[in-house]
Amino acid sequence: MADQPADRDIAALHALADQAGLIRHWHDAGGRPRELGVDALRTVLRQLQLPCDDAGQCDASRRQLIGEDHTLPPLFTADADATVWLPLRGEATPFRLEFEDGSGMAGTATPGHDNWLTLPPVGAWGYHRLLLGDHGDVAFTLAVAPPRCFFPAPKHDGRKKPWGLAAQVYALRRGADTGMGDFSALTALCRSAAYFGADAVAINPLHAGFPGLPERYSPYSPSSRLFLNPLYADPAAILGSGAWQAAVSALGLADLLATLEALPEIDWPGVSRARFAILRWLWEHRDTCLGASHAARFDAFRLRGGEGLHAHATYDVLQAHLLAAGNGHEIAGDWRRWPAAYRHPDSPAVREFAAAHADDIACQVFAQWLADEGLAATQHAAVGAGMSIGLIADLAVGTDPAGSHAWMRQDAMLTGFSAGAPPDQLNPVGQGWGISVFSPRALRRLAYAPFLEMLRANLSRAGGLRIDHVLGFARMWLVPDGSPPQAGAYLRYPLDDLLRLVALESHRARAVIVGENLGTVPHDLNAALERRGMLGIDVMWFQRSHEHIPVDDEADDVPAGVPAFLPPRDWPPVALGVTTTHDLPTIAGWWAGNDIGWRARLGQLGPGETEGASRGVRAAERHAMWQALGRDGLAPAGTPPPPPGAPPVAAILRWLATAGTALRMAPVEDIIGEAEQPNLPGTIGGPGSHPNWQRRLDADMRTLGATPPASVHLGALRGDPPPEQ
Repeated sequence: MADQPADRDIAALHALADQAGLIRHWHDAGGRPRELGVDALRTVLRQLQLPCDDAGQCDASRRQLIGEDHTLPPLFTADADATVWLPLRGEATPFRLEFEDGSGMAGTATPGHDNWLTLPPVGAWGYHRLLLGDHGDVAFTLAVAPPRCFFPAPKHDGRKKPWGLAAQVYALRRGADTGMGDFSALTALCRSAAYFGADAVAINPLHAGFPGLPERYSPYSPSSRLFLNPLYADPAAILGSGAWQAAVSALGLADLLATLEALPEIDWPGVSRARFAILRWLWEHRDTCLGASHAARFDAFRLRGGEGLHAHATYDVLQAHLLAAGNGHEIAGDWRRWPAAYRHPDSPAVREFAAAHADDIACQVFAQWLADEGLAATQHAAVGAGMSIGLIADLAVGTDPAGSHAWMRQDAMLTGFSAGAPPDQLNPVGQGWGISVFSPRALRRLAYAPFLEMLRANLSRAGGLRIDHVLGFARMWLVPDGSPPQAGAYLRYPLDDLLRLVALESHRARAVIVGENLGTVPHDLNAALERRGMLGIDVMWFQRSHEHIPVDDEADDVPAGVPAFLPPRDWPPVALGVTTTHDLPTIAGWWAGNDIGWRARLGQLGPGETEGASRGVRAAERHAMWQALGRDGLAPAGTPPPPPGAPPVAAILRWLATAGTALRMAPVEDIIGEAEQPNLPGTIGGPGSHPNWQRRLDADMRTLGATPPASVHLGALRGDPPPEQ
């Protein structure tokens, strides 16, 4: 019997989905098999501009994709000292390979399996020029990657493995009226941590925000991942304290800055207005504020930034102009709703605008220069104080689709989608993060230039880089605009190419790479990261064994047993071992169930979950943690755990210090015993909500560790033996 039309349509739809890189079958976070339905497939394919209403449309769209795939890419990747497989079939062909250092090699590309052409192994890392044919008629870039990412050689001083701290830069204080943490506060933290022997300080993303829309302050929804947020700059550290004081005095901002500094939570709009006013004043008085060396460095920075820096600064000025002209945030805040003439950075109208507002644009470039100089100085200070790594920067998974990065690199971005995550135990309806990501097909077409541009920008002033949601290197959950998160689909990304390019850039920058691999992890991804020397993240709260710990407690809401905690010495070695992350409770917060209280107040408990039951589970987990500490001699064996309000922070940090991971780390919040976490996922701020990305810490970073409990906690994380009982 012939297939019914519906059957032919579905077969053609599935073939198109496979060709487009959609993943129709996967396993969720609980290990259960999942399959994309027909409606979801059609929704996503249409958003990818691939008509798919019937078999004829699906076949035509599929032929279009096949044609694209048969076009040779301008760049392909290979591993050093391994056979190079070229993305084309053919007969034996002469080749010449021109290395970056000017040397080269020549030979014959020979057919391998299924007639795919191969080259002999290449030992030299780098971006080499490959020419095929008798006369070099076809040219490519061959990116040859080292086998693993960079990691510094161990110090030969008898210490345990490297360790460090994690910090939200905006939260730090340094005894000055600044309204928020800045690079000088970060420098003070690095010096304090280095004094105790720390090797690294991991920080939140410092990506460029929206100067005209300071209410958009989430570090993970930036305007651009290519540039910095100038609010973190400390002009006094670059230009001298006299310049800062002159600006504050001239603008009458001393009292306001003191008021902002005293707040327990950042007033982002207030701080932004004050600090940008100071930056503007400094620019207007640059003749007296900038010395000859400053001016020379600024000119060099501007030249180095080129077209990209100019376009980003133009975006900020153009957005401010539209806001000042009376356009509301919905229009001025989204370049896709700007007047049509302004929707591309290369348009005649934008060039005309830039010429008419050259001084304003130069001021934005000046602000970027101050931030760049400040971050470079912090990294220099960290390494100079003895750190083997220094700063570990953070690369957000995407950008705000209304921001400058999406405006500047429109040909590289997926449009009509938000990156997110499918439903899981913590988020039963899934997540849509409201951010845009690169298109995998565009990256291939553009020789991965947008990806490399972004990597280099974020590695330029750091000794390491944390890649948020590295799961997206293999597949990204894409939610079509206007659809709920569960209507999304996984799109495949070129994992091998991306990992090779990261390894190559890691060695060029001599920077450690950390991949945030938490969530619904694709099969074999962790093994691929480990082979490449990219550190995964082992979070203490999630590291459990198959053993169950019985709990002797007669309370109705306390379970009879919970999974035992896996000793840190048994954690995977190619990893960063941490107590927590910015999205999870601190040690004190976890011990007290602070996160449970917040989720209950904000209606974030799952179906059938109650606050009492959740606190009962947490009580059982405290028993399990206390028993694990007792087994390792870090707590009195056989005794009940301390009450919720008395967390054993030092013992837990000392336990983490036994980790067999390549690097171990705890946030500054754990060092000072803070119970609140920086961010509570799933909340969006506002009155009564969780103050995400706003909390300031009370401790002065210049003297962190001078007194208990910080000194005790730093010693514990360093691996000092516990005091005698």
